[in-house]
Formats: sequence, C-alpha cells, structure tokens
Amino acid sequence: MASTTALFTGLTGLDAHARRLDVIGNNIANVSTTAFKSSRMLFESLMARTHSIGSAPSGAVGGTNPTQIGLGVGIAGVQRDFNVGAFASTGDLRDLAIDGSGFFIVEGEGRTFYTRAGSFRQDLEDNLVTLSGERLQGYGVDENFNLIEGSLTDLNIPLGRVQIASASTTTSIAGNLFAGGDLPSQGSSIDITGTATTGLFTTGGAFIDSTTLLTNIEDPELFGSGTALFADGDILELSGQGGRVTKGDRVLPAETLDIDASTTVQDLMDFIDAVLGIQAAAGPNPDGATPGVTIDSTTGVISIVGNTGTVNDLDFDSSDLRLIDSDGTVIRAPFVITENAEADGESVRTTLLAYDSLGGEVSVQFTMVLEAKGTTGGTTWRYYVDSDQDSDLELDIATGTIEFDAFGQVVDTTPITITVDLEDTGALSPLALQIPLVSDSGLMTALADAPSTINNVFRDGLPPGTLQSFGVQTDGIIVGEFSNGATRTLGQVILANFANSEGLVDAGNNNFSVGPNSGVAQTARPGDFGTGTILSGALEQSNVDLGREFTDLILVQTGYSASARVIRTTDELIQQLLVLGR
Repeated sequence: MASTTALFTGLTGLDAHARRLDVIGNNIANVSTTAFKSSRMLFESLMARTHSIGSAPSGAVGGTNPTQIGLGVGIAGVQRDFNVGAFASTGDLRDLAIDGSGFFIVEGEGRTFYTRAGSFRQDLEDNLVTLSGERLQGYGVDENFNLIEGSLTDLNIPLGRVQIASASTTTSIAGNLFAGGDLPSQGSSIDITGTATTGLFTTGGAFIDSTTLLTNIEDPELFGSGTALFADGDILELSGQGGRVTKGDRVLPAETLDIDASTTVQDLMDFIDAVLGIQAAAGPNPDGATPGVTIDSTTGVISIVGNTGTVNDLDFDSSDLRLIDSDGTVIRAPFVITENAEADGESVRTTLLAYDSLGGEVSVQFTMVLEAKGTTGGTTWRYYVDSDQDSDLELDIATGTIEFDAFGQVVDTTPITITVDLEDTGALSPLALQIPLVSDSGLMTALADAPSTINNVFRDGLPPGTLQSFGVQTDGIIVGEFSNGATRTLGQVILANFANSEGLVDAGNNNFSVGPNSGVAQTARPGDFGTGTILSGALEQSNVDLGREFTDLILVQTGYSASARVIRTTDELIQQLLVLGR
C-alpha cells in the first residue's frame, strides 16, 4: 500500500537540496568579493521509524539486526572555509592583506567587527576606514611618534596635514689641515683715533679713558671748543649700509650701539669686540699682543687686536663706523680708523649647518689656525667657533686647541661641544651641538697637503617637512614619509585571532562579529601567535572554487530531481489505490 510517509520523505529532500542550492548560489555570487570565505552545507539523516531494535544471539537462534526506516534528510550544518585566498597586487599601499589566520579589527556605530577585507581608505578626518565606514583599529603614537601600546585606537594618517622638525645634536667636520703651513706671527692691529695724528679727548681737554662717557668726548673736528661728539639718543652703527667690515673672506653683520647719558667708552669697546668676534680666551698672540679692544689713557687711542690666522684678519675703515642721530639720519664717520698690521698664519674656515627645534637653519663658523709644530712631530691647531645667529651680541662661542700626532691623526677624538643661544627666536634655547672630528662620515687630518680644506660632512636634525606618503610593514607598523626625507612611525595595525574562527557570525559588509562558539578575540601584533603578517598593496581574493561549486550544483540538481521523483511516484501509487476503491 502506498505510504504518505514517502511524500514527506521526498519533501525533506526537496527542502534540503533547495537550501544547499542557496549556499552554492551565494558562493558563486561572491566569487569576486574581497576576502570572501566560501561555505558548504552538510546533510544528516532524520530520525528513523524503528520496527525492531534487533536481538542478541541465543543458543537456539542467531542475532538479528535492527529494522528501521528513515524519515528523510535534514541540514546538519553550514561550515565556512577560512582558508586563505589568493593575493592580488593592487599597487595602492592602503590595501592590506593578511597572510595568516588573523582578522583586522574595525569599529563602527559603537560595535567591534572583524574582517579579512583590507581595502581601507581615508575619510574626511584621515582615519583609515573600510568601504562601509568602520574605522581600522591599532596602536597610535604620541607627539614624539612613539607607539602607545596596550590600548586600541582609530588609526589616523594625516597626509599633508602634519609637519615635523627636529633640532640637531651633531654636525660633523672632516678634511685635511696643511701641516706644512706658516706659523702665525700676529693678529690684526687697528687703531681708532680722533684725527690721523691724535687720539680722543674729553670736552674738558683730557685724554679719554674707559670710564669716560661718550657724551663727554669732544668732537675732533672742533678741537678745543668743548663741543661733544655724541648726544643722548645718537646711534653708532658698525658695518652698516654702505660699509663692509670683513673677517677674512667673511662679511660681518651690521650692529648698532644706542648712546645715552650713561654710555661709556668701555661700553663702546665691548660693542666693537662683540661685533668683531674677537676671542680673548685664545691667549696672547706670538707678538705678545692680547686679542681684544683696549684704550691707552695716555694717548686717547682705542686699539683693536684680532686673533691670528689669515681668515681672522679684520678689515674695515672709517666709513664702516657711522654716527646716526635719533631721527635715523646719517651724520658722519666720527672716528679715524687706521690698520697697522694684518693677521697671518695658516688657517681655514668652513660653515657648519644645523637645525633648531623649529627646523630653522642655524649656521656656525668653524675656523682652524695653525698654532704650533712639535719638535718630535705633530702639529697643534686652534679652533674658533662663532655664529651670526647667536642671540647674544657677541659672535664668539668657543675656542680651544686640537693636537695631531706625527702621522697627522687627531690625538684626542672627543667631540667639541658648543651651545648657540637662540633666545627670542621661538626655538628651544640654547642649541647644544657636538662637533666630532672623527666619525663614520669622515675625519680630520693634518698632513702635508696644501691647501687646508675642511667641510661639514654630516648633520642630524631636520628642517620642516610635511607627511607625503605612508606604507605598512609586515609587522603592521605604519611608516610615514615626510617631504624633508624623514620617516616616522604613525601607528601599528593590530590583528585578532579566535580559538574557533568558524564560530564567528557573519555581520554583512565583509564583517564578522563574535559568536557564542567563536571564543573571545585575542589581539596581537602581526606575526605573533599565528595571526599572520601584513601584505601592503595587495588584497586577499575570494576562496570560492568554481569547479567544485559547479560540481556540487550538478549533485544538487540531481538530488532535487530524485526527491521530486519520489513524490511523483508516491502520488501515482496513491492514485492507483484510489481507483481500486471505486
């Protein structure tokens, strides 16, 4: 007799195969979806109708097996295949792929999701986001571009919006000093007088001294009249417009001295000494004269003695020291300036460059002058360091000696340490610099090779630069490249792993969320704990195997048709049974 049970058994086959067709259709539809993970459906038999559970063997008869008739097929479950798909290069460094089992961590609308699709882009606020707007999570950086580990945050790449600069700490020098050069005999010698033959007098007729007020100096053109040369509010300008005060081949910057009722001759001498950058700390010159500015109170003559070395030779004349009234009008050249001797001796100068904390360029003049030749070999050289950009009026910064052995090598390789005052510039002050004479970039020697030549071969620090591009390393570190050539860490992509990835719940938009059977997310740096490494400029492809899907499609079609045939056959049998009853 035909059984209606067969109808329902066939129906279960239709339903199961129809659902499997849904899975296959979804796989095929997502064959081009980034990082899509294919699924497969597995069947299971439904409960069976048991007529007998069988019997055990006895002494008289053997055992019998159960007699059961199945009641159809059911869906055992749908499994997701999390095997890594193939990688396709995109050339866009914002595209990321994971070569391993990890997941990117993204956040949107207050929820955390996990994804394998790494097609990230920047939003209006420079956050890296998915195509559906979830923000990529990772470790951020502090103001010094150091990673802040332990707390996830939105990864932000402010291209074109961030500028950096850093102060120099080292500026190296290298080259050769001509050990066979001439030893110095003297420095520059210049006199400042009232006329070509006489010194300066007070309005009372006496020679001036260091304590004399400038407003009490008599006008040399009106000798004996008691008329003062200077008035309160006047200005003295050294190396001003039209003037040219030089130190060797270097033009010194113009400076001014404001004259008031308390300004003394000593103030004038200190001003001249500072502007010319004379370094008294170098000690007496070989001719016995001490570098600096002094006055002879018995003659009223102001004398200037410079340091040794041809590059320290001072050159200026009467027109370079001008008197200006309080209205800014040039009155005249108030003094007669006479050059008595030129500085001599083997010497060389170069400009060292560095950067302040704002990225501004700071130039430092570095001079070397031959000071002595040893009787058993070797030479001694004196260095002079000065800078026009030092915020003090005085140009000179430091001086000292460097000894070279008989092979022309530096005896003491300890770097020279200097500080440049940068007050009122906005930059950190002072700027501390080390000047190595021996470094990986080069070294200083003193050999018999003329002429002396030295150069600035290295400096650290950075001028201002703007973030131009970035890339992601295999360990997830995001490295930014700035227009000044600097590279800085901008963050680190952090990955998540799960005890059971197949337990994740598909949340749409290529995202997954934590499921009851997935376990909690375990976060780690790329490469740790099996998360895998990051590939920049590539995307993971769908892992759908079309060949297998089409094969399964044929099997589903066959199974569906066969189940339909069972229903049709059962229907025919029932119809025949109904005919018997007429």
